[in-house]
Amino acid sequence: MKHTLYIFLFSAFIWGCNQQGKEEKTEEDSLQYYPPTPAPLEKAEFREYYRQLTAYFDSTLLRSSFSGQVIVAKNGSIIYEHYAGHPDLRQKDSMTANTSLHIASTSKTFTGIAILRLIQEGKLTLQDSLSRFFPDFPYKGITVKMLLNHRSGLPNYVNFMDKTSWDQKNYCTNADVLSIMMSEPPNKEASPDRKFSYCNTNYILLALIIEKITGLSYPEFMQEKFFGPLQMKDTYVFTMKDSLKATPTFSPSGTYWDFDFLDGTYGDKNIYTTARDLLKWDQALYTDQLISKALLDSAFTPYSNERPSIHNYGLGFRLLLMPNGKKIVYHFGRWHGANAAFARLPDEKAVIIILGNRFTRSIYNAAHHCYDIFGEYFGKAESEDADTENMPEKKTAPSRKTEKSRR
Repeated sequence: MKHTLYIFLFSAFIWGCNQQGKEEKTEEDSLQYYPPTPAPLEKAEFREYYRQLTAYFDSTLLRSSFSGQVIVAKNGSIIYEHYAGHPDLRQKDSMTANTSLHIASTSKTFTGIAILRLIQEGKLTLQDSLSRFFPDFPYKGITVKMLLNHRSGLPNYVNFMDKTSWDQKNYCTNADVLSIMMSEPPNKEASPDRKFSYCNTNYILLALIIEKITGLSYPEFMQEKFFGPLQMKDTYVFTMKDSLKATPTFSPSGTYWDFDFLDGTYGDKNIYTTARDLLKWDQALYTDQLISKALLDSAFTPYSNERPSIHNYGLGFRLLLMPNGKKIVYHFGRWHGANAAFARLPDEKAVIIILGNRFTRSIYNAAHHCYDIFGEYFGKAESEDADTENMPEKKTAPSRKTEKSRR
């Protein structure tokens, strides 16, 4: 009897240990992603980078009326971090690491990776025609890939919506833009795959494709697949229900920039995030946590080679292809008074993140200057011309008088 009891107690002990191990493993496995552990920098290397970055930012961007966030990191280790200005210039509250800012077209990096994730899961292909998702779409011969690399030839909704019957007293959604393109199709910019033509319409259509395939709204999908797992706790996709909590933006003179009828669309813009959360995004792009290496490589491959240029575009990412073989993978953004710079230097595993809610071109110039702190990119030949390609992401900001007349 005693012998049987000992066997029972021993078996129960072993079973309990095994169950505890299983429970721990299950809990661990339920977390899809882990924040990567930053690789330490040598003290001398850190000090030299910090000295150069501090000297530069203190004498340029931070001497202006900059309002926003700056993080420069290497191997995931933050070298330089600074917060300046105010989330709301009318209230003079303080910018913090948790203040979510609108990153405008930098949002396209998320939409691009989201589409590639669905491709990896076998739910669509790069060669799928838009007619698969929008059977009555009036523009023929356009594929998912052409949306991603801006070779669709579609007209830019930012430029044509105010010339249609749309009542500008109402905020339009992605579905509304699609409906207008169906009922009042504006002229296309070019034939499909003929040339590169940066077009925000491409990315609102990609967001609609995500919604059709997954059955989730674009904000829900991004939260479930990326923001939540990557612990990007201060990141969300803006919709009009967020208008009271969203960090406002301002003109260079400090005038509040109110919403207009185009603020209800997403995929091309409308992700709000922080510099620290974008650092998590940058680090995840060095792993296969999001998508396979092959698909990541395809996102960073140039697709528009009609004319020689260091400027190119991948699948959701802009590219600078330097004559010496170095590559910059980046995306800048501008919408209303918000502008953002997100630039990755893969050779050095460095990233420059500058976000602002009071528009200034100095954000782009500052990011551009930082490249040469880490490697041989532009050197003394550096000029603002390298950043001008990013400005037509949205049409030029209207005057305050025009803004008021729209509403």
